[in-house]
Amino acid sequence: MNFHEVRFPASLSFGSVGGPERRTDIVTLANGYEERNTPWAHARRRYDAGLGMRALDDVETLIAFFEARQGQMYGFRWKDWSDYKSGRARAEVRFDDQVIARGDGAKRVFQVMKTYRSGAHSYARPIAKPVAGTVRVGIEQDELQEAVDYTVDTATGLITFAHPPGADLAVTAGFEFDVPVRFDTDRIQTSVASFQAGDVPSVPVVEVRV
Repeated sequence: MNFHEVRFPASLSFGSVGGPERRTDIVTLANGYEERNTPWAHARRRYDAGLGMRALDDVETLIAFFEARQGQMYGFRWKDWSDYKSGRARAEVRFDDQVIARGDGAKRVFQVMKTYRSGAHSYARPIAKPVAGTVRVGIEQDELQEAVDYTVDTATGLITFAHPPGADLAVTAGFEFDVPVRFDTDRIQTSVASFQAGDVPSVPVVEVRV
């Protein structure tokens, strides 16, 4: 697919704004009650990269990155500073941060997942772009060794075990991750004069399905 496995400069995404977007279809009935439905199983995230620009050098870096992606043509990795770890933002990654699946004694390949919980409800988000070198995996209470017990495809978020986890054993993982995105425009307008006056360009970025 049209995707470059390169991360947008994290120093620039640090000052951006954005987050998850859902789509909900709402029909108001004659009695005043509502029927709500969503065609999306997963949220789609949007950001504005322009707000991370602090100096003219940042604008130069942005333009070079934009041109290398050919505008909207090629996707890339994005670090969402508000949500980029399997556990707490200030905590170290642990191998048991997330239960991503349970073994059945036969399956060897599992998708990296992050579960969001609020009260009795939860949402499981597939993670397609874990960060290389940060993924830790375990089975039940035992941490495993990468390249010996399992391998991780950081382009798809798939973990492949050397041997299938036993039936009903918890498969756990901890990781940092990026969001697969693309520019949501084919044009960037910048002005040295306006930038020096405190105005920054709008650079919309939107999540893509991979």
